[in-house]
Amino acid sequence: MPVVRELSSLPYAEYLQPWNEELERDGDYTEVHLDDAELDAAEVSGSRFSESAITSVTFTGGDFGRVRLDDVWISRSRWIGGVWAEADLMNVSILDGVLAGVQAYGSQWRRVVVQDCKIDSLNLRGARLQDVEFRDCDLSEVDFGSATLAGVTFPGSSIRRARFGRATVKKLDFRGARTLDIAEGWDSLRGAVIDSNQLMESAAAFAHTLGIAVKDR
Repeated sequence: MPVVRELSSLPYAEYLQPWNEELERDGDYTEVHLDDAELDAAEVSGSRFSESAITSVTFTGGDFGRVRLDDVWISRSRWIGGVWAEADLMNVSILDGVLAGVQAYGSQWRRVVVQDCKIDSLNLRGARLQDVEFRDCDLSEVDFGSATLAGVTFPGSSIRRARFGRATVKKLDFRGARTLDIAEGWDSLRGAVIDSNQLMESAAAFAHTLGIAVKDR
């Protein structure tokens, strides 16, 4: 999926207006640019952001439940904790950022690119991801349990201690990932694609899932 790397290249860049006011619940934010801010415990549940940009912002905690992001470009921003429960992301780019301890269970991601990000302990249990690309990211302890994943790829990314228990997958492609370490849920990955090197590196985990003991004489 193509990614816009510069704010000025966005098709709606000339219409963006700086937003310096407090964000509110159930707000409607169109063509706004939130930049260079530190927001603690922001309460914006139920809000909608469209054709907007978020740059160099740090969010600590806060409630983003049921937020809708439609055509939103996010760069050099950090989410530390906070709740994204049942959030809806469509046509979103998240670049050069951090997602740590975010509770995004039950969320929906469609046509989303996450690039050059550090992702730690992201809770995506029960989420629905369609046409999502994690590109050149470092993913650690991400929980995809009971999630539905269709057209999800990880080119250039490192995956450590990921959980896929009871996930439903379609066109889930791990090829191109630098590392593939799955802590739980190999048996839920029927239909996923891995390359031959990943197969060899994951042989012990496969054997354990099948209840096969590997012993050398």
